[in-house]
Amino acid sequence: MAKIETWVSAARLRTLPLSISGILVGSSIAVAREEFHSVIFSLALATTLGLQILSNFANDYGDFVKGTDNDERVGPQRTLQSGLITKTEMFWGMIGTAIVTFLFAIALIYIAFGSKNIFYALLFLILGIAAIAAAVKYTIGDSAYGYRGLGDVFVFIFFGVVGVYGCYFLYSLQWDWEVMLPAFTIGFLSAGVLNLNNMRDRVADQRAGKNTLVVKMGAEKAKNYHYILIISAVAAIVLYSALTFEGIDDLLYFVAFIPLLFHLKRVMENERPEELDPELKKLALSTFLLAVLFGLGQIL
Repeated sequence: MAKIETWVSAARLRTLPLSISGILVGSSIAVAREEFHSVIFSLALATTLGLQILSNFANDYGDFVKGTDNDERVGPQRTLQSGLITKTEMFWGMIGTAIVTFLFAIALIYIAFGSKNIFYALLFLILGIAAIAAAVKYTIGDSAYGYRGLGDVFVFIFFGVVGVYGCYFLYSLQWDWEVMLPAFTIGFLSAGVLNLNNMRDRVADQRAGKNTLVVKMGAEKAKNYHYILIISAVAAIVLYSALTFEGIDDLLYFVAFIPLLFHLKRVMENERPEELDPELKKLALSTFLLAVLFGLGQIL
């Protein structure tokens, strides 16, 4: 049986700060508007972390089964690839994580909507099931969408729109389309992290038949696409601040633009895809920093 340390490695803790960035942004807006609820925050955080860990387990499983994880892989070695966890163990690990995550989601929906908002409760139940399915289907199965260049779309939707806007709606039960702007920001930056991952693995993915968006576009267009993602993320959150500005504290997150600018410079100058691996962590942490500073500004 795999040890706890091995499961922690399979959970890929370095991906977790990015996954909770949307919850921090959506929750901080709720704080600023006096709509925050600590139990909703805790359950949303637990559900999001569960989804991310489930996705990491599923990616490990799916890429191993399809032969994508091989000696040409540039990033950190996966646990199935290295033999630290068996296929059977990982399968049951996914099942267990999916069940726990679903229970957190049910509790979150009940606390947010109770029995008086059946329509919204059903809507978010469907979203929760869809999020679990998306976490698994990225690399698993004949119709795995990560192998058809659709990963960016799902990341944008679930990390950005659902993560930020969906989280805010759980507090407020109101449609406020301005909140879509910071949701777009987190969505674009999250898609940027995935794009970097796919830029790094482009050659190996192409040989393994994993047709990511980068494989379809080619290296040069993937770089241009990356610039568009980062610049669009910055533009969206600045526009939100322009529409809702109340004081200089609202602009604390501008500090996070500094590492983003250096990141763009390094990507622009890069000629060896394997050297993009450190940029994955840097962009994820820059996104987390932006979320924290944005949230602090909203609270202040």
